[in-house]
Amino acid sequence: MKTREIRSAPKGPHRRARPPMALPRPERSAGRLRRALPGLGWIALLILGALLALLSGLGIVRGLRIVPFGPEPYLAPQPASSARTPRVGLVAGHLGHDSGAVCADGLTEVEVNTAIAREVARRLEDLGYSVDILEEFDERLNGYRAAALLSIHADSCEYINDEATGFKVARAQADAVPEQSDRLVACLISAYGQRTGLRFHANSITYDMTDYHAFREIDPRTPAAIIETGFLYLDRRILTEGRERVVEGIVEGLRCFLEGQ
Repeated sequence: MKTREIRSAPKGPHRRARPPMALPRPERSAGRLRRALPGLGWIALLILGALLALLSGLGIVRGLRIVPFGPEPYLAPQPASSARTPRVGLVAGHLGHDSGAVCADGLTEVEVNTAIAREVARRLEDLGYSVDILEEFDERLNGYRAAALLSIHADSCEYINDEATGFKVARAQADAVPEQSDRLVACLISAYGQRTGLRFHANSITYDMTDYHAFREIDPRTPAAIIETGFLYLDRRILTEGRERVVEGIVEGLRCFLEGQ
C-alpha cells in the first residue's frame, strides 16, 4: 500500500490541523523541554532522543515512522504489508477470436474450453488464488506476469483413428524458465491423467503447441504450459458430460505446481 504524500500546510491563520492520528511533534516537545529546563540546551535534546530510542526498542512506538508535514515532522502509523496472493492466468483457447474445432452437431471447441476455464477459475478462487481468464489474443498477455499461465484447448472433432484419444501438455520449446515450466507440465500430466483416466498422448504434441504464440508474449519469467484436454470426437463424453473430472485434474495439477507438492 502506498503512503499518501502529505503536502506542506498553507500559510496564514487557517493552517490545516494535523491528522487525528498524529503524535506530538518532537521539535515542539524539545522546545518546551528547553524552556522548562534552562541551561541544559542540547543535552536535553540528547536525553529526549535517547528516551525515544528506548521506547522504540521496547515496542511502545513500534510501527511508527517520521513523515514530513510542513517544516516539521510528525509520527504517523506505518501501513501493514499484506502477503501477495498468487496469480494464475488461464487462456480459454480461441475465446474472442474464432470457434476452434467445430463438431457436426454444432458443438465448438471454444465452448468447451471456456466452460472448463471458468470452472477451473472458480475453484482456484475458492482456494484463495487470484485468477485471470484471458482471451486467445488478449492484450493483457503482453508482458503478463503470474505464478503460472495455462492455455486450455481441445483436439479434433473429426474421427482420425482409434488412437486419437487422450490429452497432451507441453511448454515452450524456447523457455526462459525451463525447470519451472517442466515441473508445471509434470504436475499437470500426473494429476490430469489420474483424475480423468485419459492417457498422455505424447507422440502427437505439435509445433503449434511448443511454439504457441502466448509463450512469446508473456513475461519470460512466467512458467507456462498448454493443455489439449482431449479429442472432441472420441473423448467428447468426458469433456462435456464428465467435465467435473477434467476440471479437478487441471486444478490439482496447478496446485501441485503452485504449492510445491
